[in-house]
Amino acid sequence: MIEIKPADPRDFVALLVASDAYMTSLYPAESNHLLDVETLRKPQMHFFGATDDGVAQGCGGYWTHSDYVEIKRVWVEPSARGLGLSKKIMLALEHDARLNGFKFARLETGISQPEALGLYKTLGYLECGPFGDYKPDPLSVFMEKML
Repeated sequence: MIEIKPADPRDFVALLVASDAYMTSLYPAESNHLLDVETLRKPQMHFFGATDDGVAQGCGGYWTHSDYVEIKRVWVEPSARGLGLSKKIMLALEHDARLNGFKFARLETGISQPEALGLYKTLGYLECGPFGDYKPDPLSVFMEKML
């Protein structure tokens, strides 16, 4: 049974390492904006894990800013893809952000990830300009959604 709930990122290191490897195969270092495990444990981060009968299958989180959240580190184990798990993780993150009083979610993803771009568009995310500390990058797509 799939369960998505707040989690300690240290319990999802294997997934985060796989995500890092995939992203570094697609983009140069200056276009990767990955948060390490210790940063994911900071109070500003709300990290969620997705498990199937206790086995880590996916993860993701959101970083809180003063007036929005930034979706970070959404990843699903390749063997668990096609089951709608990324969508369920995103919906759980959005729900939790709303419960915590946030009205906007933003994210940065890459141009070489059509599945992610499709998911975000299906969920109602619209392209926007760079936000926060991001600079314009031809390899990045910036998106936002009113929660």
